Amino acid sequence: MDWKLEGSARKTDSRVLQEQEVILEDTGEDSISESFQLLQIDVECEHLEGETLPTGSAMWCSKNVQRKQRHWEKIVAAKKSKRKQEKERRKANRVENSGICPQHSKRFLRSLTKERLLEAKHSGPRLCIDLSMTHHMSKKELSRLAGQIRRLYGSNKKADRPFWIYLTGFTTDSHLYEECLRMNDGFSSYLLDITEEDCFSLFPLETLVYLTPDSEHALEDVDLNKVYILGGLVDESIQKKVTFQKAQEHSVKTARLPIQEYMVRCQNRKNYHSEILAINQVFDILSAYFETQNWPEALKKGVSSRKGYVLQNSVE
Repeated sequence: MDWKLEGSARKTDSRVLQEQEVILEDTGEDSISESFQLLQIDVECEHLEGETLPTGSAMWCSKNVQRKQRHWEKIVAAKKSKRKQEKERRKANRVENSGICPQHSKRFLRSLTKERLLEAKHSGPRLCIDLSMTHHMSKKELSRLAGQIRRLYGSNKKADRPFWIYLTGFTTDSHLYEECLRMNDGFSSYLLDITEEDCFSLFPLETLVYLTPDSEHALEDVDLNKVYILGGLVDESIQKKVTFQKAQEHSVKTARLPIQEYMVRCQNRKNYHSEILAINQVFDILSAYFETQNWPEALKKGVSSRKGYVLQNSVE
């Protein structure tokens, strides 16, 4: 088939040349340049006509071009197949790790989370983050606190039995608010209460329990009738008893996590032991206990071995 087409093309070229010779004889030497221009136009027209044909046509592609085209198509198909397999693998991992049915869409899961949080507002435990002490903090400390608020809210969203969160003593013109907007995507749409009012004037004093590591009383249970307060304080200078003294000034009950009751000190190179935790770590412990009603399991989740404490059972 190819050689027939090639032969016909040669015949066409010879006819064109003959016609051009006749033109040259008739017009003379003065029209030689014009004849060459006509010849060039004819050749260009043939090229353009060949380009307008379908690119997949075998008549206008050499075997080498066809082979390269097939090779490229195989590469593209392999990449598409690999992307599809990778997407299915990630989807299977998400289902396996979260235990969520794959038929649930992201929109459905978001609405389910919103429903749980709004239900906690009416019938769940209440947690207040006291942010009235941030004016003493540096920009670095404010950034760390903003990160802790983000992690606390993220943990609460994932909880089966979430708390309702209050950010009290929190003004929208404060440096902390600016840091929260800068560091936390969607902070302005968080499902929680933000108020400039102090936590001691927002709730009846008899319902408040200020959680501080300096308290003499260990927290025994999470009571739905109580409002638990965490001091929003990141202090690299380690000023002691700041939150404890504030609770005493307002005659509010205090409590500490039962670390001493269920954990023991362990040996470490720095001989370091501390019960001071970030607010998101304290919340993780409260949330885990509220769901499991098991203090050792909850403390194991929130107290890192770097704090110098381990569960009593692990030592025995």
